[in-house]
Formats: sequence, structure tokens, C-alpha cells
Amino acid sequence: MKLSREEKRIKRHRRIRKKISGVASRPRLCIYRSLNAFYASLVDDSTGNTILTVSSLSKEYVDATGKRGGKSIEAVQKVAELLVQKAKEKGIEKAVFDRSGYLYHGKVKAFAEKCRELGLIN
Repeated sequence: MKLSREEKRIKRHRRIRKKISGVASRPRLCIYRSLNAFYASLVDDSTGNTILTVSSLSKEYVDATGKRGGKSIEAVQKVAELLVQKAKEKGIEKAVFDRSGYLYHGKVKAFAEKCRELGLIN
């Protein structure tokens, strides 16, 4: 039986998650791409709590850009800026990047590089 594109991504994601986990001092930065938006969250896997979430649908993003939604590279980079800003406010300096099975290319790469540039991911 042939796997769909989404099933292949989930399979890669499970393989990645065996090796990556976040703790309170260095949470896991996980992403999700839908057809209309880009989401990013910081998760503490030791307690299972989501520390913070930013998306291209969130109020902060809409206030900053004047647009709702979108997943262009510029939108993804703005989401990264907002996420790093909120993380620094909460005292989080480092995170482990979890690409959620997406290929490290295009928007995912632009997001990770912007977070690195702003000092969140090593």
C-alpha cells in the first residue's frame, strides 16, 4: 500500500521525535504548516506543557502586519521574530528545533535561520 504525503511526514516526525525532547530550560520548538497558516510552539516535554504559541493567525501577527494568515517566507520570518520576542520575555534563551517531519527547505529553513539569527536556536 502506498503512503500519502502526510503519512510519510508523520512517519519522519515519529522518527525525529525519538531523538528530540525539550525540557524547561531548553524547550522543543515545533512547527506546523497548514494550507493557510504557519504555527510555531515551544513545548516542555518533561511536563507536557506548551509554553507559548505563535502563528500567522495570532493577534500579535495581525497587529504587526495588518494581514491575517499567510505562509509566505516573509510571513514565516515575522512569526519567527514574534516567537523569539515572546520567548525572551519568558526568559527562554535556547530551544531545540523540531521540524515535525517537514523537509528542511523553503519556509522551514527560512524560519529556522531567522530564529538562529535572533539567537534562539543553536
